[in-house]
Amino acid sequence: MKSRTPKTKAVMATVSAGALLVMLAACSADGSTSTGTESADGGADSASGDCSNEIVYPDAPQVSVWAWYPNINTVVDMYNKEHKDVQVCWSNAGQGGDEYAKFSTSIAAGSGAPDVIMLEAEVLPGFELQNALVDLSEHGADEVKGNFSAGAWKDVSSGDSVYAIPVDGGPMAMIYRSDIFAKYGIEIPTTWDDYAAAAQKLKDAGGPFMGDFGSNVPAWFTALMTQNGQVAWDYDSADPQSIGVDLNDEGSKKVADYWQDLIKKGLVDTQDQFTTDYVGGLANGSYATYVSAAWAPGYLTGAGGAATGDGAEWQVAPLPQWDASDPVSVNWGGSTFAVTTQAKDADLAATVAKTLYASDEALKDGVDTQTIFPLNQKVLTSEAFATTPVAFFNGQQANGEVYIPAENAYPGYTYSPFTTYYYSELTKSMLTIIDGSTTGSKALDQLQETMTDYAKAQGFKVK
Repeated sequence: MKSRTPKTKAVMATVSAGALLVMLAACSADGSTSTGTESADGGADSASGDCSNEIVYPDAPQVSVWAWYPNINTVVDMYNKEHKDVQVCWSNAGQGGDEYAKFSTSIAAGSGAPDVIMLEAEVLPGFELQNALVDLSEHGADEVKGNFSAGAWKDVSSGDSVYAIPVDGGPMAMIYRSDIFAKYGIEIPTTWDDYAAAAQKLKDAGGPFMGDFGSNVPAWFTALMTQNGQVAWDYDSADPQSIGVDLNDEGSKKVADYWQDLIKKGLVDTQDQFTTDYVGGLANGSYATYVSAAWAPGYLTGAGGAATGDGAEWQVAPLPQWDASDPVSVNWGGSTFAVTTQAKDADLAATVAKTLYASDEALKDGVDTQTIFPLNQKVLTSEAFATTPVAFFNGQQANGEVYIPAENAYPGYTYSPFTTYYYSELTKSMLTIIDGSTTGSKALDQLQETMTDYAKAQGFKVK
């Protein structure tokens, strides 16, 4: 591992332990975490022993893995049968925030962490700052870099360092009810102005809400502001004492004011997403669109299949743009495999992180179970993946038409070391946008001040 300066260690101490646990406590509340549903087998929560899977070759060295994908047990079984040189001992330590809290406890204790851990890309910098993750650029990360788009690789990188291997992502698009569009004569919007006009047309005709602005999806709102030019964070783990914060640029204010205007006019709802009522509303025609990510069909199908019932006819189109001549692709969600600094053998653990979800069989299972949108280019360049009719979208070839182009155009994102604290504060800002107690622009000005003060209080030099 690269050495850290004493001042860096001081910053780490400020942000680690209690502060990070507070930040992580709300991690699953924003809907950005854990893009699949939790495995039916709760698994063990220890880093070693008590494997939730069969060890096929007991004489081989073992690598402990924490992961929550619904089909991870199948993938681990396939992996162990194929590898006599290493065996994966998998356990489910919880999903999203539950796992992160346990990992933070292990970091503080100096023991108890697994060799390999599933983490969402957005929380990587916080754990990097605690010196809890291995820099995989020193363990052959370049060997698999070509398997991923530039954007997917940027999400797991900081400067010249690489802290995880991408697995799945969430290129965003506009899922819509084609039956509702047909009934009210709505054309597919290509710009956000078109979207607002369609929303007004629906309301004037006595139709449903065009969409929803829920306060519990700050990662979603962040992606939409990023689409209009926001570069929220200037951060590099090579200089972990400094950070740039820019949350109230004019493009972001335009997005905040745009959604507040839709809310005021009654054109979109303000229902919390990822709730039974919200999913039911998608099914019963309360919403004409669901602006979401590529994992949404798997989520909606897994949520009891409710959103596919009652004659609902779903299709998907590219995300509306601010400037149709200069389209911007954004991402919501995504998981990775990282190697912890408590790994018994970092090289072996890195090998597992690079290869566990890389075989044709593992990728096929991930696709077939409809739980993930894989980022490996072996899938994204596959004609079968691109042309397979998607049942949720009534046979539309959604991957090739919408999601693959969106993923390949995604430029990547720079996350801050305190993403979840930021999400918590952004949620408060979204609530003020919803209740109208302040304007969208002023809400972002206040957020800028809050996050700048917080960064300074945590020991960062704000650029």
